[in-house]
Amino acid sequence: MKMVMAILRPDKFEETKQALQNLGISGMTVSEVQGHGRQKGHTEVYRGSEHQVDLLPKIKLETVVTDDSVDQVVDVICSVAQTEKIGDGKIFVWTIDEAIRVSTGEQGEVAV
Repeated sequence: MKMVMAILRPDKFEETKQALQNLGISGMTVSEVQGHGRQKGHTEVYRGSEHQVDLLPKIKLETVVTDDSVDQVVDVICSVAQTEKIGDGKIFVWTIDEAIRVSTGEQGEVAV
């Protein structure tokens, strides 16, 4: 099993969520987060004075998938969320050793 964590632009989240659901991915955790990468934020003008905005709003989407579907999940996220501009986000993938469904005690891929 693999954990796929994607940091996305907020305006790309709904489209990405729908594409993952169309792929058969139903379980995901979503958080509103703030951060910045290489772009280090931007400058905004508010009431005539400039302010540095260095933490930008993002959506963190996490899902655990089987090893054989991870490439397809990553491809879908990339194709939907990409605007080809700085700040599109990142995707991280790592191995999950075990999953346990608390309500039934099921373990492994059936718990996902």
